[in-house]
Amino acid sequence: MRLSDIPQRSEQAARCCAIALGFSIPISVALDNVLLALILLFWLASLDFRAKFEHIKRNRVALAALLVFVLLIAGLLYGTRDTGAGTHYLGKYSDLLFIPVFVTLFRDPQARSYAWLTFAAAMSLTLVMSYLVWLGIIPHGDTIAVDPAYPAVFKRYLTQNVLMAFAALLFYCLARESKSTTLRYTWLALTLLAVLNVVLLNSGRTGQLILAALLAYVLFSVWRWKGALVTAVAVIVLVAAGGATQRFGLAFAEWAAWQPGVATESSIGLRLEFYRNSLAMVTANPMLGTGTGSFPKVYAEHIKGGTLTPTENPHNEYLNIAVQIGAVGLLAMLFLFYSEWRLAAFLSSAFERPLAHGLVITFVVGCLFNSLLMDHTEGLFFAWASGVLFGGLARQPQTMATPLPQNRKWPW
Repeated sequence: MRLSDIPQRSEQAARCCAIALGFSIPISVALDNVLLALILLFWLASLDFRAKFEHIKRNRVALAALLVFVLLIAGLLYGTRDTGAGTHYLGKYSDLLFIPVFVTLFRDPQARSYAWLTFAAAMSLTLVMSYLVWLGIIPHGDTIAVDPAYPAVFKRYLTQNVLMAFAALLFYCLARESKSTTLRYTWLALTLLAVLNVVLLNSGRTGQLILAALLAYVLFSVWRWKGALVTAVAVIVLVAAGGATQRFGLAFAEWAAWQPGVATESSIGLRLEFYRNSLAMVTANPMLGTGTGSFPKVYAEHIKGGTLTPTENPHNEYLNIAVQIGAVGLLAMLFLFYSEWRLAAFLSSAFERPLAHGLVITFVVGCLFNSLLMDHTEGLFFAWASGVLFGGLARQPQTMATPLPQNRKWPW
């Protein structure tokens, strides 16, 4: 290999690692970190930074992600926090920095196709193993389904449910794209199995709410307002068919029993207490917040002298960001979600548009109940999926005209 070939080979290697990350995210944190290091190394070695920066500069999603991260960096310059907490929390959001990297690596539609197939393969493996654990064929162990109540594999059941809800949408989109009848029915079967896995087997309420929102989106896209009625009926049937009725009934009971300012050990009660105190903290410092990484210390000071439970995050990304970098940071995060939603209509592939809308729905809903962007797996998935989806967005739309479809060659 000649010295002049190194940049091109490095870019190819970076792209291959980025595609492989789709398989790694649902399965292994250690492999995630190895692949991210290789992606960054090969991306830097591929040079041609002028072209890369031009592509990033023209990509609003990449710029919006950078804006959120820059505000988090600025949040290190003020506020109150324990030693090291600022850089520790900033590191949790570092996946946002990879969105500009990913959009430069996924300019090729073929690479984007392979990326989605690697993620689909990982979620299919997760799905099959989850059912095998549920059937007792694979026993619970230290690394497989560590919680005896839920047949989740590789990840916690809450994380698996979030990813599986999105995977159900991906399987459905792959079924629509397939020209082979056998493959189409295979993807549809995986769609159904993914839905049942979220509703019946790993009953994380966040994943179930995300699934309901995604179902409403798909049915509304097909049947408009008739789809809303179908969604309501489908959700009622699915909830009644599984143990979700009891789960949501328990949630309502815990909500009714919660009393502001009174210590509680219930899941819903704790969340309501976190939300209430976090809102009070936001009100005290509304514009710029109390600084990146300040949440644990500020929250502990806020409840000092009482019997309430301390926490390192409010299990709500909107409040988490607002407490740390204020309304400015919250608006930046919402602008990132808005940019992805709006620009989804201008993606060149009919396959990618519903996935882009689905990604926004997943995180808009999920961030109401968890700090998803701060969690490793969910935050990295958001960054990776954003890069895959919007990597082909070379020029920004000036009108709302529908773009011409782009030909895509799928491996089948």
